[in-house]
Amino acid sequence: MKRKSGILMATLLAGSLLVSACSSSGGGDTGKAAEGGADTGKQPEMKLRILSANVGGKTPDEMKQFEAEIKRLTGIDVTIEKPASDYDQKVLTVLGSGEKYDLIELSDLGKLDQFVGQGAVTDLSDFVKGSSTLSDPKVIPTAEWDQLKDKDGKIHAVFTKFQGGTMPIVRKDWLDKLHLQEPKTLDEYYQVLKAFKEQDPDGNGKNDTYGLSTSGLYDIQGFMSAAGLKYRYVMKDGKRTIPYASDEAIPMYEWFAKLVKEGIMDPNFVTNDTGKMRNLFLTDRVGMVTYWDAWVGMFNNLRKEQDPNTTFQAEAIASAAGPDGNILMRRGDPDFWIVPQNAPHVEAAEKFLEFWNSKDGITLGSLGIKDVDYTESGGQYTLTAEGKEHNMDHGVPFWYNENVKSPFDKLPGVEAAQELVKQHATLELALPGWPDAEKIVQNYALKAMSGEMPAADAVKKMREELKSANLIDE
Repeated sequence: MKRKSGILMATLLAGSLLVSACSSSGGGDTGKAAEGGADTGKQPEMKLRILSANVGGKTPDEMKQFEAEIKRLTGIDVTIEKPASDYDQKVLTVLGSGEKYDLIELSDLGKLDQFVGQGAVTDLSDFVKGSSTLSDPKVIPTAEWDQLKDKDGKIHAVFTKFQGGTMPIVRKDWLDKLHLQEPKTLDEYYQVLKAFKEQDPDGNGKNDTYGLSTSGLYDIQGFMSAAGLKYRYVMKDGKRTIPYASDEAIPMYEWFAKLVKEGIMDPNFVTNDTGKMRNLFLTDRVGMVTYWDAWVGMFNNLRKEQDPNTTFQAEAIASAAGPDGNILMRRGDPDFWIVPQNAPHVEAAEKFLEFWNSKDGITLGSLGIKDVDYTESGGQYTLTAEGKEHNMDHGVPFWYNENVKSPFDKLPGVEAAQELVKQHATLELALPGWPDAEKIVQNYALKAMSGEMPAADAVKKMREELKSANLIDE
């Protein structure tokens, strides 16, 4: 997801937080009277207002059913709002205006740091440490919490799910048909992609296949790994650097330009969206794409549903090894919940966070709604037609909790793909200026990769613009 940031928005947000802090009682399910602080003796009101990009029903009607299911399971009266578009802008507007939500879903660690610095987010450290659910390393591995800690070691968010990573995904059946080994070096990748272009892997007698397709610059980490280059920022001696804007990136862009010149690369990669890229892979037009681990299984499942006798087999493979043998893979930023500082129902939010990481919450977030997405009898689960369509993803396709086992096997190829993520993938560093820097990097990288501009010239211009905009320090 792309996000806009800037001094003006930060100033507006900080100002509005001061206003909301002065005009509100600070939120929380305290059971206190509005004035005087007297204890009313009432139980905390179990209500929640949630803003989410991914969690919940697939349609407005199913969202109502989803909310009802949460109430059935927890007693919490929940309203989930899922904007149809511009989610990131909605979050900025909400936090900037002081509008009250109890939980907001995010997936940008840079934004989390920004919001924490502005005092917009509740410190959940004591809650997490005191929670028998969330402090259990079998529910969430202890080391994973480091992703959500600020510079002082405080925790301001709780995971919504296990986030995977991206990697090259290859047509394993094409590899086998052409008697090719899984590529491990950049040269081996080239030989495989060339064979996919030239040796008629789909067997239709036509020269109509490509070796590789991407959706723009997304996600070429599997190949840039060959030069030891990681996407986004890398701090070096306290300075902001962007490896994709370094001289070391020049031969990599030239490698892509060679693929384009030789017709090995899908020529529309610059303008593809991810849907077009996926479609090429599913319709036997391209032998390799770069995408998420979960899609390895989804590719296989989609083709199997279309044709039970298909030989189609998608498989995740590791990035090209660098000169030192290291493999760089990209792990996605975690998806997480925050409790805004002005949340009216903090205790209800905390109860929900524990529920969401429990068996009932995980079942709801994955399988969906009982008797709508699935039925259960005697411990046996069966997906309904609607459940199959929803692909066991209502915000939690995968989770951390080792105590919760899925009643269904993972889709073919997913487990091996996730093992690659666990072995090799690391988070990328997105500093506050990254959205602006990314536009510059993508502009010139794509020109170099497509052969529109010599790679050395593109990198030079890229670096000049990044320096001029004070987006790198080198």
